[in-house]
Amino acid sequence: QRNILASGLIPQISAIFGPCAGGAVYSPALTDFTIMSKGTSYMFVTGPKVVKTVTGETVTDEELGGASVHGSKSGVTHFVAEDEQEGILLLRKLISYMPQNNLEDPPLLLCDDPIDRLDDKLNEIIPDNPNKPYDVKDVVHSIVDYNEFLEVQRHYAPNIVTGFARFNGQSVGIIANQPMYLAGVLDINSSRKAARFVRFCDAFNIPLVTLV
Repeated sequence: QRNILASGLIPQISAIFGPCAGGAVYSPALTDFTIMSKGTSYMFVTGPKVVKTVTGETVTDEELGGASVHGSKSGVTHFVAEDEQEGILLLRKLISYMPQNNLEDPPLLLCDDPIDRLDDKLNEIIPDNPNKPYDVKDVVHSIVDYNEFLEVQRHYAPNIVTGFARFNGQSVGIIANQPMYLAGVLDINSSRKAARFVRFCDAFNIPLVTLV
């Protein structure tokens, strides 16, 4: 109930660096962003023993609710870190893009990346043949401050790319069709991924940039 009451008012982030099971998993699944670490964290409502008893199927903690499963199949986790240390650095990075609540603007950083910087690579990125794919992340990296882009849900529904970047120190949310996967078309998973990201940015006064 408290998660729901705070939703859209303050950003909510869950860091799962160990086992999270039973009633404890309901709260992280409701928060805005979830970070898990490879090999050490897992999330599920009922564990492998219950699955074995009910269905007869033998599964490991990792197969049932590990970071890679939630990062690529269920979409429950937004960031998969190599270890706890990297997870904490990711948390700091993520927080730097957002305000503390929905009444504030995102923090504005000093930026000495020239606003009129040219990138000749952009002339060649999009192929002449419309049937040939290209990586839209190359476009994103080349136009944002310091080529820095924090991608959200990188391994889930990769036909749409979502994440945070800055333009002249201003935080923005970026959404981009990804021609490298399913020709960048929208399916159910990518639509939900993008819609949830749009809703977060809308709640916390973060401008959106859409690359089609």
